[in-house]
Amino acid sequence: MTITARILDGKATALEVRADVALDVESLVERGIHPGLAVVLVGEDPASCVYVRNKDRAARAAGIEVQTLRLPADVSQADLLSRVRALNEDSRVHGILVQLPLPAGLDADEVLLSIDPKKDVDGLHPKNIAALVQGRKGLVPCTPAGCMELLDRAGIELEGLHVVVLGRSALVGKPVAQLALARNATVTICHSRTRDLARVVAEGDVVIAAVGRAKLVEGAWIRPGAVVLDVGINRGEDGQLVGDVDFEAASERAAAITPVPGGIGPMTIAMLLSNTALAAARQSGLAGA
Repeated sequence: MTITARILDGKATALEVRADVALDVESLVERGIHPGLAVVLVGEDPASCVYVRNKDRAARAAGIEVQTLRLPADVSQADLLSRVRALNEDSRVHGILVQLPLPAGLDADEVLLSIDPKKDVDGLHPKNIAALVQGRKGLVPCTPAGCMELLDRAGIELEGLHVVVLGRSALVGKPVAQLALARNATVTICHSRTRDLARVVAEGDVVIAAVGRAKLVEGAWIRPGAVVLDVGINRGEDGQLVGDVDFEAASERAAAITPVPGGIGPMTIAMLLSNTALAAARQSGLAGA
């Protein structure tokens, strides 16, 4: 098949964001502010260990001071909460990230709620979600923020467009819909109970797929000239990573599309770094941060 769509290269764009963050961090350091990120890793889940290692490497490359708190899988809820609260009180730590999922028996919601909202660089604390909905200053979830940043740097404006979001998770679907609304888009959120999903998707000027089902979105569903952001990361039958969208078929109809891998994934880590620098600036009282 011939790919005619413009490829939105998240890997290249993420490098641009990370370079900008490095400059921001350098400016903060010149003012005596050393942005610090604390990552809490519970257990030895292989995927989580890889994610944490990648975040650590990226943060250090941007000049952010990183400490990784490794706890055993059988850590008690009370001990975990105590460790997080100690990080809340540590002035050297501007951002706290608890790597999910947590081992069975631990209450992730309670742990996330215990993070100081000002240090919640994942943007998942209810106060940050409320700020997003109400249009106030907060820390935005990294993956949705990465979607918007990628569109911005590609020169794609959402005002007046119909954005169709597939997925209603608190991590991606709901916050990315709010961000699109804030940019004066008309937004439709689809989910497993949506009737005639193909018809709804076909109405979208921009389609953001975040459901976690390999190649759920067929190429024929895509409106000619639409922009497609594929947030899904799935393991195909051949063992290769694929998105929620049939990339090859959709690429023949879309004006622009993100690949998997190499699309939204790299943007997520870049926005984590951006949130950490922003959190450091705000906690240090810098005007306009």
